[in-house]
Amino acid sequence: MASGASGTEYSFRFSDCLLGAQMLFVAFGALVLVPILTGLDPNVALFTAGAGTLVFQVVTKGKVPVFLASSFAFIAPIIYGVQTWGIPATMCGLTAAGVFYIILSFLVRFFGSGVLHRLLPPVVTGPVIMVIGLVLAPVAVHMAMGRTGDGSGWLVPEKTAIIIAGVSLVTTVVVSLLARGWLKLIPILCGIIAGYVTSVCLDMFGISAALQASFDPGALPNWTSAQLISLTPIADKAWLAMPAFVMPEWKWEAILFIVPVAIAPAIEHFGDVLAVSSITGKDYIEEPGIKNTLLGDGLATSLASMLGGPPNTTYSEVSGAVALTRAFNPAIMTWAALTAILLSFVGKIGALLATIPTPVMGGIMILLFGMITVVGINTLVKSGKDLTTPRNLIIVAVILVCGIGGMKFSAGGFAIEKIGLAGILGLLLNLILPAEEE
Repeated sequence: MASGASGTEYSFRFSDCLLGAQMLFVAFGALVLVPILTGLDPNVALFTAGAGTLVFQVVTKGKVPVFLASSFAFIAPIIYGVQTWGIPATMCGLTAAGVFYIILSFLVRFFGSGVLHRLLPPVVTGPVIMVIGLVLAPVAVHMAMGRTGDGSGWLVPEKTAIIIAGVSLVTTVVVSLLARGWLKLIPILCGIIAGYVTSVCLDMFGISAALQASFDPGALPNWTSAQLISLTPIADKAWLAMPAFVMPEWKWEAILFIVPVAIAPAIEHFGDVLAVSSITGKDYIEEPGIKNTLLGDGLATSLASMLGGPPNTTYSEVSGAVALTRAFNPAIMTWAALTAILLSFVGKIGALLATIPTPVMGGIMILLFGMITVVGINTLVKSGKDLTTPRNLIIVAVILVCGIGGMKFSAGGFAIEKIGLAGILGLLLNLILPAEEE
């Protein structure tokens, strides 16, 4: 093996190239899942993941063996933003989220890491994370049943969709629980492959057509073909193609809606860095310092958004692979980043991913969005705070009800709602409400 457990010193060796490609393989399923769900370009996501990782390594002086890629925390606001304002305006809000990280990094630089815990304690971040997962629950169910994300139209007959979504979900669960070694690190990728293969088989044996015939045609006004997968887009796409970069377009509403969402992943960044520190035996909180890791994350997120990609975050799957292989050399992540950038120019990759049937993603989303909600619950539980005290009860209750209920505040052309409004309300309540006596 190119690098062992003795340390994390950066050493650029060509022998680490294969290991870097393996790290990208571990991250691939989750990396492309976000753009597929949100309507962004998977090839752009590959490019910005690689470029963001390289930016992070420059800022942290190549000392932290992490890979940055698409953040799940922003799925809900991206979906809403794309539907409401379009991709360019949504990218403006996501770029601002990266700037928010950068501002937090300077607060940490001048006031210490404790300032974030005072401004954004678990009683605020936990419920916000829960809202992110629960707001998306209807989208997951609609897609798993063969409908569009908003439930307005049918894409796949319900019986067919449930079979495909079930296979994707069960495969992901089984791999998560029972797999060993590298396979355990890629449950999402395994679920997507299993669902895709199931869709191909249903087409191949005419099962999807038979299930379609069992439906009342009047109940499926948007369903026009029994074929689940068409390979024509793959054949039409060139092997080498420039990723479809999208530049941001200024939109205040998008900024104010999306930036509060960054509260939760910014706090989670601490946990990610601590996890990598425990794996390698190095204290990255001190060197290169949380101020620099957060700055690198913010710059990577803003860079990705300015090119039309999803925000970046450190990937726990890759950290798990680091623990498994004991390959602590950060240069391995450089190879992973370079591999991602090269693959982003392979046009047929994006075309292939675009053929994945909606129920495949729906089955994955049922588990994914539920897991995000559980992370929020766990944040509250681990804090050890009594949630029945009046102050904590008020903060959690307002965040959950306003976020999940779809509360909206409008003033002229300005509007903020759901996750963004819930995050701002939680932050303000934490600052305004008097602290309780011990």
